[in-house]
Amino acid sequence: MMPEYRRAFVPGGTFFFTVVTYQRQPTFADPTAVTLLGNVLRQCASRWPLDVVAIVWLPDHWHSIWSLPPGDDQYSKRLGWIKKEFTKRWLVAGGSSQPVSTGKQRQRRRGVWQPRFWEHTIEGETDFQSHFDYIHWNPVKHGYVKCAKDWPHTSFHRWVKQGVYPDHWGCFTDENNQTPETVRRIREAGEP
Repeated sequence: MMPEYRRAFVPGGTFFFTVVTYQRQPTFADPTAVTLLGNVLRQCASRWPLDVVAIVWLPDHWHSIWSLPPGDDQYSKRLGWIKKEFTKRWLVAGGSSQPVSTGKQRQRRRGVWQPRFWEHTIEGETDFQSHFDYIHWNPVKHGYVKCAKDWPHTSFHRWVKQGVYPDHWGCFTDENNQTPETVRRIREAGEP
């Protein structure tokens, strides 16, 4: 039996995404990959408008929240294009891909991304705040840094400049051992 994947298509909606590299390879540990993905994402937004509200790149996955224009529910088209364009540019730039099965080769898949992505439709202000905080706290959660401000590949810095977060938000130390309340609510959200 084939699995049935269901997506929520809400025109003009706001969505949380998780996109994972193939076999969790640390592709985004390479600054070239981060730059390429940022360029591809901006190019996608110029082709098909979207508002990237929050984003974080970790070595083997990225999370983001997007808001689409009224009447538009085509996030799958955008994510498919981003994955395809990134793969082409990454391989041309000398980036690596993992070996894939003959069946996946017949489907024209490369070993750069896991198939599909994880999507969650944001359902109100509390849900938005939880996922917004989750994205920005994710590098701390994974142990890459002690404070959200110390991770370079995140929209956290933009939101500090706009006064949404204090600079010290989401700091994790042995003394305080604190997880932000909104993050506790969705501790494992978006982690396939």
